[in-house]
Amino acid sequence: MKPLSKANNLLLRWTQSEYLVLGLTILLVLAVAPFTPELISTGNLRNILSYMLPLFIIATGMTLVMITGGIDLSVTSIIALTSVIGARLMSHDGGGLPSSGAVLVMLTLGASVGALNGAAITMLQLPAFIVTLASMMFVSGFAVWLTQSKNIYGLPESFLALGQRLPIALALTAALALAAHLILHRTVAGRWLYAVGINPTAAHISGAPVRTITVSAYVASGFCAALASVLLTGRLETASPVLGRELLLDIIGATALGGTSLFGGRGKIAWTLFGVLFLTVLDNALNLLNLSQFSITLTKGLVILLAAVLDALRVRFHIHTPA
Repeated sequence: MKPLSKANNLLLRWTQSEYLVLGLTILLVLAVAPFTPELISTGNLRNILSYMLPLFIIATGMTLVMITGGIDLSVTSIIALTSVIGARLMSHDGGGLPSSGAVLVMLTLGASVGALNGAAITMLQLPAFIVTLASMMFVSGFAVWLTQSKNIYGLPESFLALGQRLPIALALTAALALAAHLILHRTVAGRWLYAVGINPTAAHISGAPVRTITVSAYVASGFCAALASVLLTGRLETASPVLGRELLLDIIGATALGGTSLFGGRGKIAWTLFGVLFLTVLDNALNLLNLSQFSITLTKGLVILLAAVLDALRVRFHIHTPA
């Protein structure tokens, strides 16, 4: 292979910058703000933050899964199922369970679905894409059957506060992100996650519990999806069997856009935060410009495709930012 020219090498190094996506977000705001001044208004910035918090929570779990070289397509179905299960438990027909108890059930259920996904992938040696796709279809269908496609209203105020009071949602999100960051960069389990994603065979030979680590990543992903469901359900004041269905593209796209590799072995929580921020601001800006939903989806799809191309370039030229 010919050595890279100085310009090409500089371009490749630029794509490796940890702050590339954050810089692009700032450029996006500077480019769009003159045409839509409301983009940087206090009310709109609050809306952006409210929208991105649940998305960041789910993307945090997705980051852990993608670092292992996997993917979890079932997260949006977990959101829907935990939403309706929690709401039914809190309703009078379900016994009027306190909000704290319902939230605990929701989180446990999400983690359990993740555990089943991880167990099927590791024990049956099946591709993560197929397992989580099947899980998505089954869980989504079960949520619809359970509610007969009807939303559930009348949730208690103590539960709604979790999604509607921004300081509470922000504190929960920050605590989760900090915990995930510390696990990745301050524990042996974090080093094992990266090792499994880089080369599971070598990781196994070196003593890493590959199956346990892989299952744990999917448990974390299910837990994060359930926590996001708590915030989304509380914010919208209703539980729905199709809640979060439209978020899957944003979840995977934001994670990949931030720099977490689709091939495994590379990723950071901070990168995912930058990816979520960029995609949220982009979506908000395009809506403020009154573009059609088709145009918005097309633009976001192109951005995510570009992120995948950049990831492929990183792998091809073996240029890795240290984890």
